[in-house]
Amino acid sequence: MNAKIDSVWVTNFNNKPINLIQKYKGKHILLLLYNNSCLGCTGRAIPLAYKIKQEFSFVEVIGIHCNFGTTPITFDEIKRIFTTQELPFPIYLDENHSVYDLFKSEGTPQWVLLNSKSEIYRSIFGSQANAENRLYYALESLL
Repeated sequence: MNAKIDSVWVTNFNNKPINLIQKYKGKHILLLLYNNSCLGCTGRAIPLAYKIKQEFSFVEVIGIHCNFGTTPITFDEIKRIFTTQELPFPIYLDENHSVYDLFKSEGTPQWVLLNSKSEIYRSIFGSQANAENRLYYALESLL
């Protein structure tokens, strides 16, 4: 049996706390835990998340910037990594890396796929081909 998650608390860019489990209740959720300073995240994982959003409409793709330092990141800094001025999927902040810790992440990027019952279906580290293949296999098996 997969571990059920009751809450994933993040903040939006107005510093408002949001429980993603409550907000996306009953939906499959793909969380991308990343850091704006991570080249694997911004160069491979973010574009992959966008591609997944286009190909798998049944899953909510959500980015979570995990902050490991003491300096908060701004909305403009997040937006700077995208070619358009609009975010391609929702992005939230994990200012104290508590979400990162909750999922026992191995580093960034960390992908966490939650099924519609809010259970951890898969957790995959990385952005290289092997991680991408495992991620696609997990998504396809949820269909």
